[in-house]
Amino acid sequence: MTNAYSQAKPLFKMRQQMAEGTVTTPSSKTVVPSNDFKKTKITGDFISEGVAVADLNKDGKLDIVAGYYWFEAPNWTRHEMAPSRLFDPRKEYSNSFLNLGMDVNQDGWDDVVVVDFPGLPGFWFENPKNQAGQWKKHILADSVGIANESPGFIDIDGDGRLDILCGDKAKKQIVWLKAPSKPGETEWKRFALSQENVPGTEIFSHGIGYGDVNKDGFNDVVIREGWFEGTADKTSGNWVFHPANLGEPCSHMQVLDVNGDGKNDVVSASAHALGVWWHEQVADEQGKIDFKTHLMSNTTAQTHSSIMADLNGDGQKDYITGKRFLAHHGRDPGDSEAPILMWFEFTPGQAPYYKEHVIDNDSGAGLNIVAQDMNGDRKPDVVVANKNGVYLFENRLKR
Repeated sequence: MTNAYSQAKPLFKMRQQMAEGTVTTPSSKTVVPSNDFKKTKITGDFISEGVAVADLNKDGKLDIVAGYYWFEAPNWTRHEMAPSRLFDPRKEYSNSFLNLGMDVNQDGWDDVVVVDFPGLPGFWFENPKNQAGQWKKHILADSVGIANESPGFIDIDGDGRLDILCGDKAKKQIVWLKAPSKPGETEWKRFALSQENVPGTEIFSHGIGYGDVNKDGFNDVVIREGWFEGTADKTSGNWVFHPANLGEPCSHMQVLDVNGDGKNDVVSASAHALGVWWHEQVADEQGKIDFKTHLMSNTTAQTHSSIMADLNGDGQKDYITGKRFLAHHGRDPGDSEAPILMWFEFTPGQAPYYKEHVIDNDSGAGLNIVAQDMNGDRKPDVVVANKNGVYLFENRLKR
């Protein structure tokens, strides 16, 4: 797996820049974390680059999940769902790239979804309801290979349950995997949004998001090569693709109006090089939707995940991202530098339309980030897992 993963990367602009010697480096400015978050180191072991939270033992407290392990609140006692091991952060990738906690079969007990190595099918562990032994493993949606490195956990059909937005490795098609809708069901269903053989679906694809780009009332799918225009039918497999330049290989793409001009823009962060950007929606010479890219930050490289949450209580969601520490075992620009975790608040109407804040400089983020109230104070906290360990940051921002 390691060799296959490494061989795919020369396709990216980052490798071209490396060969040309033009790669920029992270900002040399001193990075001082704020005192706005209380840090708890759950473990320093590399067990997963995915993370989730769920009340797995039904004691009313949210537990932390990382890969095949879960940590029981409030003392974070480690338990194993299935046989696993620790991984070497400088030599190996884990068997867990993203995690999600949800009651999949709706039996009243939270389960754990695991997105494995890119190109492999995802699966979920069924909660044994406090009984001893291994958790039963179920493969998602007829073994659909999830091509993207950062697929999205998004409620596509508006039923209140998170689905998985991704590329289908085999058919090179933008699809979503629908969580079971009826109690007792265990099977996730595959639905196509795009035609086959479209951009953004190759194995190790970077960058996908979901939001209403053209403000027609239907959410669209954005990838770095453009966007697929959404319709009311989310099973049609015929969403029209509009080419556009939405930057370099990136992590989760977020759709929002950054500058307050009434048009939705796209925010993304470099997965394996350097940069956090907002792509301003503009019109081209024919009046069609286009984008102009603005650099937001070069504080840290390898920002391989992002999530939106209202951290400061101003009623507007903020953007959270961080370094995927040792993403390629120290071989990439800035790969082994300080693992920074940071967030951006947006200031529509007030240039440059954002403010950067550093949460921590010795944690980073993995392939997905959790922002959820862990301690009952009604403020979203931040949970991360990567090659540097598993961490909880309790939100102390004043409102």
